[in-house]
Amino acid sequence: MSSTDTAMSSVNTAQPKEQEKGSWLSQMYNGTGNFPFVAKRRLSYQILIAIFVVCIATIGFRGFNLGIDFEGGTRISMPPSATVQQDDVERVFTEATGVAPNAVQTVGSGDSQVIEINSERLNEEQIREARAALFDEFKPVNAQGQPSEEAVNDSTVSESWGSSITKRMLLALGVFVLAVFAYIGLRMERDMAVSAIIGVLIDLTVVSGLYALLGLDVSPATVIGLLTILAYSLYDTVVVFDKVQENTAGLFDSSRATYGEQVNLAINQTVMRSINTSIFSLVPIAALLVIAVWLMGVGTLKDLALVQFIGVICGTFNSIFFAAPMLVSLKMRQKKYREHDERVLKTRERVAAGEEPAEDFEEAPRAGTRTVVSPNAGLRAQRKQQPDATGPDTSGVSWRPGM
Repeated sequence: MSSTDTAMSSVNTAQPKEQEKGSWLSQMYNGTGNFPFVAKRRLSYQILIAIFVVCIATIGFRGFNLGIDFEGGTRISMPPSATVQQDDVERVFTEATGVAPNAVQTVGSGDSQVIEINSERLNEEQIREARAALFDEFKPVNAQGQPSEEAVNDSTVSESWGSSITKRMLLALGVFVLAVFAYIGLRMERDMAVSAIIGVLIDLTVVSGLYALLGLDVSPATVIGLLTILAYSLYDTVVVFDKVQENTAGLFDSSRATYGEQVNLAINQTVMRSINTSIFSLVPIAALLVIAVWLMGVGTLKDLALVQFIGVICGTFNSIFFAAPMLVSLKMRQKKYREHDERVLKTRERVAAGEEPAEDFEEAPRAGTRTVVSPNAGLRAQRKQQPDATGPDTSGVSWRPGM
């Protein structure tokens, strides 16, 4: 166990029981919890590595289910009837064209429900035969409720167009990622930038791995959604790191807390904000999924909303359980941070042994307390001079998750 982990454990056991007020949920909401995100970072790393390996293996062996916009192909759709089964549709299509479809699925609901058949690119004769065979077998109806072959629709994308779209997609993704890395490098100090960049790459890999594992369609809308959630993940990480910078200002001028404890404090202070942001982001995305999949059957909206839904969840877990703890691991590679942690631990040992007056030493900070001098510090001194003041002592707290 590292010195930082030892320090975190000793601090947790040293906290007075009277400070543990309220449920874990209320502590999380008020930013007053002391959840050991940093102390348990090795477990987080192990879980992450396992997920990462599965995602990489899935991408390598299964690949992606690219839509016709990328690979080219033909899509035929028709409204279903009560007796239509997807297996029957696949059979009729294959017999008429001599081509097995890549996918047959039902999308939408109610009047917007359709059966989609995706296949390799068909020529005009094959398309006519497929439409005629599907109409003869299932008698789909048009908007007026009359059986009509016009109710069977088709669209075709050429391989050259799909190749062009794929190249543009990769170019856009590469430019976006480079721009994000440049911003991170300028916005943050080195170790924070490295942690944030690794976090963005992890989000990209995990979301991509889930798409490969579940066999979800990848469309241009999916790529747009992926770029969106990478930006969201970065924002969430920057919020945590800003709090880390605030808490660690003047770190080496005091022996009251290790760097890992201050980072853990920052996570506890911002965790509810991250969760709230995720919830408020997921609600409209979930509503969009319901409208796109169940009501309208619009594939573009479905692809856009689905990748955002998955990405927001991954980004939230990443910023809390990986990015900030990784920052601590990187800092512990530097001699001055290790020496500072050792000095903090030795000071605590002297206080525990009675070799140093306890009043000269302050315990490591908990969430909800300030760790650096701020303009609010004067309010605390003023409150001590006013013993009749009522209400909770929040004079040193300039931020709350609900604010």
